[in-house]
Amino acid sequence: MNLADHPVFQSLTPVFLLIGAGVLAGRRGWVGTAAVRDLSNLVFLLLIPALLFRTMSQVRLETLDWRPVAAYFSAVLPWFALQVAWRGFHPRGVVLALGGTFSNLVMIGIALVGLAYGQAGVVTLLTLIAVHALILLTTASVTLELADARARARQAADGGPRARLWAAAASAIRGSVIHPIPLPIACGLLWGATGWSMPAVVDRPLQLLGQAFGPLALVLVGVSLAHTPLRGRWGEAWSVALAKNVVLPVLVAVSAWLWGLRGLPLTVLVVAAGVPVGANVFLFAQRYRVAQDEVTAATGLSTALALLTLSGWMLLMGWVGRVTG
Repeated sequence: MNLADHPVFQSLTPVFLLIGAGVLAGRRGWVGTAAVRDLSNLVFLLLIPALLFRTMSQVRLETLDWRPVAAYFSAVLPWFALQVAWRGFHPRGVVLALGGTFSNLVMIGIALVGLAYGQAGVVTLLTLIAVHALILLTTASVTLELADARARARQAADGGPRARLWAAAASAIRGSVIHPIPLPIACGLLWGATGWSMPAVVDRPLQLLGQAFGPLALVLVGVSLAHTPLRGRWGEAWSVALAKNVVLPVLVAVSAWLWGLRGLPLTVLVVAAGVPVGANVFLFAQRYRVAQDEVTAATGLSTALALLTLSGWMLLMGWVGRVTG
């Protein structure tokens, strides 16, 4: 197989090109640093909610095969919690932990699995994608709001009235519910539960907004790379990239094996875990204004590293399939 025909190369090349386009736009001054924040808000507050609402409105939870989902998140959620405990229960630690956990399943995963394993592999991946945002982004959103409230509560305890502690707690609860991630997910699931079809006049704009999310988010990563001094950031970036590309697939492989998964489902879950850091993590860093430089560097590094690590995981799982098959 030629390098140009390799599934990893074909699925990652568009990601490199979009990030590269962002670097070019940033270096040429077409998008300044002041605009990155506004564009990130556009993606986080409009494009992601549209994508999540439309996606979740099409999910029928009763039809999903829950064993691959259970196997995947039996590894992912403890790994997220362990990273938060290691990095610290504060917004910066939570964002970096999300970087070591959240895979770019839609933009990279679907193309990669489709090219390598065909429709049967895509079915398993789509089952995972159906609840990936629901479980992981909601967990991250709630954890971030609680961590942010805890930080503000500590400030209140040090230098303000005790009543501000309760205000911080109330703010965390409100922020966890009225949030651009959990809220459209919940609304989409409620719409799907009704069994109603989405009117075309509404569905089409939601589809277009959702399609704009991936490219724009990756371009913004590139713009931030162009404006970010990366000296001194690579240590943290390497820790996030290795946690995501190397450690998580090992944990998912063990979990899936213990759940009794073999063959193609096992392979797809491991490959999904090895997909690079998703651009959503960059948007969380932008929104909470923490670890922005580290996440930007980690996203680019994780994507570049995936050329080696993903190829390795695919070769290894092919060998496991032959030995156990």
